[in-house]
Amino acid sequence: MQFNIITPDRIFLNAQADEIILPTNTGQMGVLTGHAPLITALDIGVLLYRSKKTWTSIALLGGFALILQDNITILVNEAESASTIDPQEAFKSFELAQQQFSQATNPKQKVSANFAFKRAQARLKVVT
Repeated sequence: MQFNIITPDRIFLNAQADEIILPTNTGQMGVLTGHAPLITALDIGVLLYRSKKTWTSIALLGGFALILQDNITILVNEAESASTIDPQEAFKSFELAQQQFSQATNPKQKVSANFAFKRAQARLKVVT
């Protein structure tokens, strides 16, 4: 199946896949060839796709996915692949976000810290 990942400033990826796992707001969702048409919201997390026998992971920072037969369009705020993420920086960002999340006291801080934590977690998963 054909899929595209589009960010506000560019087409991030245009590729073929045999299987895709999307990070939706209600959990992970697998997509195979011939999937029923669907629109779903995407959470901050890791998209996995398999082409032949190779799995590739991409960090997605929220958006939507449109599935139409064997063509998937993924619209996201931001996307990052392992080749663009420095593993040491990702680990440091994760530790800092984890600390800020645990120290958040008011609702606004908690929402902001949760977003930063989920972003850092997704980036770290992509490089590990």
